[in-house]
Amino acid sequence: MTIEQRLSYLRVALIIVGIMLFCVYPLMLVWPSGWTWHMGYSDYPMMIVGIYATLGVFLLLAARDPMEHLSLIWFTVWSSVVHALIMTYQALTDVGQHGHLMGDVPALFLIAIVLAVLTPRNRRLVGRSSLA
Repeated sequence: MTIEQRLSYLRVALIIVGIMLFCVYPLMLVWPSGWTWHMGYSDYPMMIVGIYATLGVFLLLAARDPMEHLSLIWFTVWSSVVHALIMTYQALTDVGQHGHLMGDVPALFLIAIVLAVLTPRNRRLVGRSSLA
């Protein structure tokens, strides 16, 4: 796969992930056992929805020129891995959280893997002309 192809696929992935992050709240409503990070009433879910929606907006903006937003893309990769690892531990140690193993945990790992695979590692390999 050429660098230009990777960047094209990365742009599409950033758009898809950006849109997916707006779906967190609806998923919490229709599939709470796989997507809601609390038991009973909590203010926490709306805070995390706000953070993910904001990240979604910035990933959509980064899709225009991914090479100018590498730190945001790598933040998304590593924060998704960390969140997924924490949720995996919590789901394995708390019976009430098992649904996350089929909900947000695989989604977060998938986001991290796709973005990590598609993001070029070396800026010098990507000429400015290839980004047009």
